[in-house]
Amino acid sequence: MGRYFRPFAIIISIFALFITVDGWTQSSPKVIEIQQAGSATKDEAQFPGATILNRSDTDRVHLFHQGALIVSDYAIFYPSENNFNARGDVVFTQGDSIRMTSERLNYNGNTRMAQAFGSVHLIRTDMDLKTERLDLDRVKNQVYYNTPGVIVDSLNTLTSEQGIYYMDQKKYRFLSDVVIVNPDYTINSERLDYFTQINHAFLYGPTEIVGSDYNIQSERGFYDMDDDIGIFKQNAIIYYDNKIIEGDSLYFDNNLQYAAATSNIRLTDTINRSIIEGHYGEVFKARDSAIITHRALATNIFDNDSLYIHGDTLIITGPPEKRIFKAFYDVRLFKTDIQGRSDSLILDESTGLTKLLRRPFTKKEQQVMTPKDLTNRNPVMWFDKTQMTGDEIQLISNPQTNKLDSLHIDGNALIIEKDTLSLDGFNQISGAQLGGSFNDGKLESLDVTKNTTMIYYFYSDETLELIGIDKATCSGMRIDFKLGKAVNIKFIGRPEGKLYPESDLDPNERKLEEFSFRESEKPTKIQDLFSPEDLAYKPKIIEEIPFIEEDTENEEIPFIEEDTENEVVQEQ
Repeated sequence: MGRYFRPFAIIISIFALFITVDGWTQSSPKVIEIQQAGSATKDEAQFPGATILNRSDTDRVHLFHQGALIVSDYAIFYPSENNFNARGDVVFTQGDSIRMTSERLNYNGNTRMAQAFGSVHLIRTDMDLKTERLDLDRVKNQVYYNTPGVIVDSLNTLTSEQGIYYMDQKKYRFLSDVVIVNPDYTINSERLDYFTQINHAFLYGPTEIVGSDYNIQSERGFYDMDDDIGIFKQNAIIYYDNKIIEGDSLYFDNNLQYAAATSNIRLTDTINRSIIEGHYGEVFKARDSAIITHRALATNIFDNDSLYIHGDTLIITGPPEKRIFKAFYDVRLFKTDIQGRSDSLILDESTGLTKLLRRPFTKKEQQVMTPKDLTNRNPVMWFDKTQMTGDEIQLISNPQTNKLDSLHIDGNALIIEKDTLSLDGFNQISGAQLGGSFNDGKLESLDVTKNTTMIYYFYSDETLELIGIDKATCSGMRIDFKLGKAVNIKFIGRPEGKLYPESDLDPNERKLEEFSFRESEKPTKIQDLFSPEDLAYKPKIIEEIPFIEEDTENEEIPFIEEDTENEVVQEQ
C-alpha cells in the first residue's frame, strides 16, 4: 500500500496542486481541472508522477474537462499526461445532454476519450444504454461498445453484441446479433442503423421482422418503426396472411394491411397451393385480395401436373375457402393435356368453376362481324387434338382433387379436329350449346345441342380408305373420345344430310362458315404463354427508397486498450 501525507501536508499539497493546474489551465484549454477532493496523496513508487485523489465522508472527487464533470470515490490523476483513472461509483456528465455511470472510468484529456467499465449506464434524452464496456469519443461525439448492450427508448428495447452511437445524428449502428423488441413486433438483425429521434431503422445485413401476423426477411431495407412501414431489398420475403411475397423490392404498411412488390415478384398461396409471378404486385390483407401485373403467371399445383395461367393482370379476392381468381387481357393457359386462350378468365376455387370469356363487342363490330370473325374472337381451348370455341367456355373441376369433371360451352359452340389421314381435311361440329364430361381429367364425351351441324370424314375400319365426307344437321349429337380422339358419333333425332364422295364435294363446302383453325395460337410450352411485348418488358424497382448509402464494409469498432496498471485501493 502506498504511503500517505499527514493532514497538514495534505492541505498544502492540494493547495500547491491547484496552483499548478490553474497555471497550466491558463496556457492550455485541454487541461483537466480538479474541482474537489477529500484528500490528495502521492506514491511515486507505485504511481510515478500521479496524484491519488480520495473522497472524504462528505465530499467526492470532482474532475472537470471542457464541459464534462467526472465524479468518483477516488482517482489516479497524471497531470503531465493529462489523464486519470477514476474508480468507485463513477458519474460522468456533460451538461444536460449526457449522464453516464460506471464502476470505473479512464479519461484522456488530450484525446478527450473516456473508457467506462462495469455496469455502464449511458443516459440521454432520447434513450439510455446499458453495457459492460463503453468508449466515449468526445471529439467525434461517438460512443462504442463491444460487450452485450441494452438500449431502451420510449417504445423499444434494443440489444446487440456491439455497436456505435453517433450522438450528433442520434443514430446507433448495431453490428452483431441485434434484437429490437417493440410491443407490436420484434426485429432480429446482423447489421442495422437505428435513428433514435425519428425511430427509423436501416437494414444492412440479414434481418427478420416478426409481427403478430407477419414475418419479414431481408438483407437490405428501411423500416419506420413508428408507422410500421418498410421497404425491403436483397433476398426480401414477406410471410403475410397465408401468403409468401418475394421480389427484388418489397413495400409493407402494417397499419394499412398492405404490401407491394416490384421486379421478379413471386406470390405463393400456401393454402390453395398456387404461385403467381410477375413484375408488380399488391396484397390487401383486409380485403383478402391481391393483384399482379406485368408478365403475370399463375401456377396451380396439382398432384402430378400444374396449370399455368397468364394474363396482363391477375387478381385474387376472398378468403381461402371462397377464393376467386381472375385474369384479364389476352389470357392464355397451359397444361400438358389442356391449353386455352381468352380475353378474360374467372375461377371460383370453392366450386371449381372456371369461365373463359371474350371481350364485349362494340356496336360497330356487331354490324360487320362475320361468323369466322366471331370464332376468332371467342375463347378457345384445346383438349389434346381437339379445338373448341364458343361465346363462353365453362370448366368444372372437383374442388378437392382439382381434376376436371365437366365442360360447358354456352353459345356458338364449335369443335374442330384435324383429320389425320387427309392433307387438309377437318372434322367439324357446331351447335348452340355443348356439354362434356371427363374421366380422371381426360375428355370422355361431348354432347352438342340446338342447331347442330357436322362435317366429318369417314374411313373404312379395315382399309382406312376414305369412304366420304358427311355433312349433316340434327337437333343434337354425342361424340365419344378415346386417347384424345373422337371414336364414335351418335345423332340425337333424325339427321338431315348426305355422305359425299370426296370428288363430289367442293373444297369450299368442306368447312363451316364459322370455321377458323387457331392452331397457331395454341401454347405448347410455358414460354408460349407470353407475347413479344411481355418478353420485352423491363421491370422497375420501387422508387424513392430512403437508404443512407455508406461505406460500411468490414467496419470495426475502434476500441482503445484499457489502462490496467496497478490500481490503488481506497483506505478510509
